[in-house]
Amino acid sequence: MEKNESIPFAKLPEALVEEMLSRSEQVGDRLYDSFKEIQNNKTNMRKQLQEQNILKQDTELRYLPTTCGVDGSYAVEKLLATDFAACAAVAIEGLTPPSEKKYWEKPHHRIFIHPERHNPDTVKFIRGLMMEMELELATKAPHDIVFLDGSLTTPLIYMNQAINKILEWENKGIQTEVGKELKERFRRFLEDYKTILESSRTDKLWVSMPKYTTRRELSNKLNWSSHYDDRAILTTILFPGEFTLPVPLETPQQPWHLRLPFKDKELERLKDEVISAINRLYVMYYRPHNWTPVFRIEMASSIAFNNSRIAVLLQGLKYQSGTPGILEPYPLYIADRMVKRLGRAMPAFRQTATRRMTELHQGGIGEIFFSMHGYRTKSGR
Repeated sequence: MEKNESIPFAKLPEALVEEMLSRSEQVGDRLYDSFKEIQNNKTNMRKQLQEQNILKQDTELRYLPTTCGVDGSYAVEKLLATDFAACAAVAIEGLTPPSEKKYWEKPHHRIFIHPERHNPDTVKFIRGLMMEMELELATKAPHDIVFLDGSLTTPLIYMNQAINKILEWENKGIQTEVGKELKERFRRFLEDYKTILESSRTDKLWVSMPKYTTRRELSNKLNWSSHYDDRAILTTILFPGEFTLPVPLETPQQPWHLRLPFKDKELERLKDEVISAINRLYVMYYRPHNWTPVFRIEMASSIAFNNSRIAVLLQGLKYQSGTPGILEPYPLYIADRMVKRLGRAMPAFRQTATRRMTELHQGGIGEIFFSMHGYRTKSGR
């Protein structure tokens, strides 16, 4: 690493830096106005939640559920001659009671890595494949609660984008390995997605916990005027141990849609059931401790209307978020830390592939090194 890479304004023009700093102060002024608005109305907002019987207090339970966190990552290394595409998903067990023993099929990860021809849509392909891997691991986990990163609607959005682009390129006569892999896994994807969205098994809870969100179900319901989303507002309102009753997930302006990679009556049926289940999703908010922000929890209606399942969920969340400094459930935090290293590991994968190519090649290896070199002088990230 160069010495000046740790200096935030290294190599930036002085005038640009000065203007950015000046505008940052203006941004601070606007953000403070929004923050002050919530502070001034915090009491009234709490009163609204209580009057509408939305705000509740968690209860202490003796039962400690087993938990698991699932997260994925993808990376596309753009080289001079090709694109080096990879994605991975991992499942990490949470803090488990010592007496709990359950069989968990190995491996607890999925991975795909393959060279692809230069294509601006490779990122969309690999992202869709990553979602298939995440959902497969989630349905195979034997734990009482399985936490998924991001929104429960994200797999549908990413998959629809991927399928649209795959079919678009196939119509041009261009096949991709990642597209082939994604299509082979597609039926399993719909089956796994349906299982998670319906959560019909009484001994299993699948919930999703997005860290970043723009949705404002409660704000719209209670006419809260703010630049902040629900999670940000409720973090200033809820006391430790308090949660809101589940409310329907915000509906999009356009109906949910998922394109199929090929015509199949069974796939059509599964797709319709998946979209129907998405339209019945609920969201609640919970603050387990004073050192955690409010958690946004998306869930199936079968969980939202069952007080016993909600109690198990809250107990699992409280137990898995007991460490100050970790702002999400422990298994999700560890899964995120692990799998997000994929991008940093790509140069090592590329180096290994390059070395193998030089071993197989009988002539000069200069062209091999050129073809496997990044198309930029540096990564550009």
